[in-house]
Amino acid sequence: MTTWFPEATSTRLGVVTDTRTAGHGRFDIDAPHRELLDQVLDRWSLHVLNELCEAPARFNHLRRRIPAVTQKSLTATLRRLERNGIVERVTLSTRPVAVEYRITPLGKTIRPPVEAILGWASEHMPAIDEARERYDAALDAEMLSGSGGPAQSG
Repeated sequence: MTTWFPEATSTRLGVVTDTRTAGHGRFDIDAPHRELLDQVLDRWSLHVLNELCEAPARFNHLRRRIPAVTQKSLTATLRRLERNGIVERVTLSTRPVAVEYRITPLGKTIRPPVEAILGWASEHMPAIDEARERYDAALDAEMLSGSGGPAQSG
């Protein structure tokens, strides 16, 4: 069975013994996959997709529904999503002419994997919070003792 670390690994937070990948082996994340994931799963893209899964929306509606996003960031996000075929920009024949953004059929297929990741996060959030607390406490202890910050690897 493939493991990320074949033997027990000692860390500042203790010894990690179960590093098996449940038979799945390595993640195969090539450059095109990494680029796509970076572009469609970033902070603002998830907000936009959440809004557009409910209904098509115009730019200003999205700005109001996602108040923390800047106009520049929202524009860049919509362009990235459109370029990747996740969102389409539709010109409405109204006076004045308006533009509406809609999730595409391809975009709708991204919802199940995102929901799976969110489900995993919800299930494991208590363990993640504990790990963060242990890490922060260890980092604080190291800083107080003068030994510096977290060790960098790889």
